Amino acid sequence: MKSEFLPEAEEEFREAVWFYEKEAPGVGLRFIAEVRKGVTFITENPYAAVDVGGGIRRKVLNHFPYTLMYAVESHLIVIVAVAHQKRRPRYWRGRIKELRERLSRTKG
Repeated sequence: MKSEFLPEAEEEFREAVWFYEKEAPGVGLRFIAEVRKGVTFITENPYAAVDVGGGIRRKVLNHFPYTLMYAVESHLIVIVAVAHQKRRPRYWRGRIKELRERLSRTKG
């Protein structure tokens, strides 16, 4: 299965990499590797992660306090958020409606 990040999720990912790399050189690169590992897992096992409702699943990353929030759409995994586990719970829920509208436009 292919995967893509919503623009907001891509920005969250970049900001986290920047933060970690600024705090300790090399940690940002380890974060990138961990996110890639998580994305690989969910593209190979899209329904293995916990379903949190609304068609969204949650893959908790190892070694970092982040979770990949994603939706399985036909033959595509859409990363909705790269969410810090201790900040603003469920802030990303507004993105689901946006995602559904975007996908319905591309289908029709």
